[in-house]
Amino acid sequence: MLSTDDNHQEIRDAIRDLCRNFPDEYFRRIDEQRTYPEAFAAALIGAGWLAAMIPEEYGGSGLGLTAASVIMEEINRCGGNSGAVHGQMYNMGTLLRHGSPAQKEKYLPAIAAGKLRIQSMAVTEPSTGSDTTKIRTTAERKDGRYLVNGQKVWISRVQHSDLMILLARTTALAEVKRKSEGMSIFIVDLHDAIGHGLSVRPIANMVNHETNELFFDNLEIPAENLIGDEGQGFRYLLDGLNAERALIAAECIGDGYWFIDRATRYAGERIVFDRPIGMNQGVQFPIAEALIEIEAANLMRFQACTLFDAQQACGAQANMAKYLAAKASWEAANVCLQTHGGFGFASEYDIERKFRETRLYQVAPISTNLIFAYVAEHLLGLPRSF
Repeated sequence: MLSTDDNHQEIRDAIRDLCRNFPDEYFRRIDEQRTYPEAFAAALIGAGWLAAMIPEEYGGSGLGLTAASVIMEEINRCGGNSGAVHGQMYNMGTLLRHGSPAQKEKYLPAIAAGKLRIQSMAVTEPSTGSDTTKIRTTAERKDGRYLVNGQKVWISRVQHSDLMILLARTTALAEVKRKSEGMSIFIVDLHDAIGHGLSVRPIANMVNHETNELFFDNLEIPAENLIGDEGQGFRYLLDGLNAERALIAAECIGDGYWFIDRATRYAGERIVFDRPIGMNQGVQFPIAEALIEIEAANLMRFQACTLFDAQQACGAQANMAKYLAAKASWEAANVCLQTHGGFGFASEYDIERKFRETRLYQVAPISTNLIFAYVAEHLLGLPRSF
């Protein structure tokens, strides 16, 4: 395969060494039991990998998004699932970019040291979906605190996190000039919140992606937990989405390489009609096409990350990288499953597990159609469709 990034080989080697302690059997068992890979998460946090983007002054590594994306890619390429831990990588970005000095001093060193986890972000609601400006969860300031009421859905890793980023309306939609105004970002201490105004209900789903529905009933949040200025939360949220999309793209690329590796190995070993099935163009051509698509997505991923690290606009590149990578990983998954035939459906081969996991990224964290809408409006200059 092509070598598109030799500058981070030390990171790749280190992540591969760590992942050798968590082979396919580990993630297969976690998936079957529908439990959280606690030992794996603890190993990553203990080694400092999830604090990669926290500045050195707060105890992190001070690495850029490019390096962080390599970490996520390698986890998935080794057969793991970064979805269990990737929130820690990008959720702290909101705090880092928009938090007060006091908030940074309070939380970032503890996050970098592995004493606190900030794995969860609560934005999506049942009645709004991707139409974030229509959220109904409210935060009303009263006597030095905010009272939060409302509901969130598809909120991941709440039960395996200490802190959560929350988006809520502090000014009613009808009272703002622009619909993107009037929303605020808060940092929530989950240990204080759960059972004291916050209820959590797990959602069973097709992948082992610990996600939940949240119910807020007069949850009290100290006023000092407001991040940045009141009413500017949507702008802060958008500021971090490019990093999230680039990291998700990297995870999909890791999945894609994993599927291609498995398909190629099986095609070379599986003998039917006295010859390896990989001799047949009907088998080898789809695998070759999958590799081409992954390599192309990989280039866009690195372009998006490079621009982000240079503090340049990268919205288009991040969106396109996420689209290309999610599409390529899904196509690679189908090719891998088809190459294995019936054995691809057997849990012991791990293909069906990874098949389910990579399918998620066509839908979340941003759907394919919303990426099309972004490109149509911002790159093609077409009228906004919503």
